[in-house]
Amino acid sequence: MYILLTYDVATVTKAGQKRLRNVAKTCLDYGQRVQNSVFECKMDHAQFVQFRGKLLSIIDAETDSVRIYHLGKNWEQKVEHHGKNDDYNIDAPIIL
Repeated sequence: MYILLTYDVATVTKAGQKRLRNVAKTCLDYGQRVQNSVFECKMDHAQFVQFRGKLLSIIDAETDSVRIYHLGKNWEQKVEHHGKNDDYNIDAPIIL
């Protein structure tokens, strides 16, 4: 499955700043950052359930939000990109 995830975490408190860092780190474990608070992730259903569970355990539902868009199998035809980083490829090997 291919998903697009966006988040908005309230950072007016130290706890909010910590939540923001934890959400970003969790997203980096599962996908690729394409903008500051936007990640593209390719995963199977079990990974998705685990990922979503981790995120929901981090955020404060009263002040933060996470939006998940399921792009499906034909995601290449649904994603259009212009400008910087147009060489991004979710299937390319990650070199550390």
